Amino acid sequence: MARRYDSRTTIFSPEGRLYQVEYAMTAIDHAGAALGIQGKDGIVLAAEKKITSKLLEPGKHSEKMYRIDDHIACVVAGITADANILLNHSRLIAQRYLYAYCEPIPVEHLVHQICDTKQSYTQYGGLRPFGVSFLYAGWDQHHGFQLYQSDPSGNYGGWKATAIGANSAAATSIMKSNYNEESTTVESALQLAVKILSKTMDSTTLTSEKLEFSTLTLVDGIPVFRVFSGPEVDKLISSTDVTKLEA
Repeated sequence: MARRYDSRTTIFSPEGRLYQVEYAMTAIDHAGAALGIQGKDGIVLAAEKKITSKLLEPGKHSEKMYRIDDHIACVVAGITADANILLNHSRLIAQRYLYAYCEPIPVEHLVHQICDTKQSYTQYGGLRPFGVSFLYAGWDQHHGFQLYQSDPSGNYGGWKATAIGANSAAATSIMKSNYNEESTTVESALQLAVKILSKTMDSTTLTSEKLEFSTLTLVDGIPVFRVFSGPEVDKLISSTDVTKLEA
């Protein structure tokens, strides 16, 4: 039945489903895992890097973490080429808002604008959905630290902790058992992220070649986004006891 209705994004099936959008979301499930955890004093983003070949030269910059503005960053799961288009668009939106109103763009306003663009690619003929999901970490003077997730359909939601990509359901289940909103800090969130990835990744060993970590914190009242270097990631992994984790 699906084959009769999945050739175009604009055709609903009799069950009320848009198969091409669902296929785009399935593609994200095959991408490297990414997760975000909000603490009292900041937000932690973590991601798994998929290494397709030992001969591949690693990139000089982060493959999964991106800065959008001084107060907003994101982690990506899915098709990187699609993500680059939306990232450039989101940076343009942020700078236009700053130019027009002389203040940084509110986090949810930016997420809403990007999701409107993603939704439009599911409604018009001749287009395909963006095969990418984002976790946005941001801070603004209105609502403080915020963590949002968006998917190819254009839907988005605010979260305290969530995961996208491969084994995201298992990662989310572990978060439910181990996340405590009142006591979680950036340091404890980093430890929790390492533990979750150790349980959900296909690889048996954790190294800086396979993982990326970043934080968004306030320093003297100014939001600062920092991506961990290789040695810092290795030090974090070695200092974490991955056995102390509730199922």
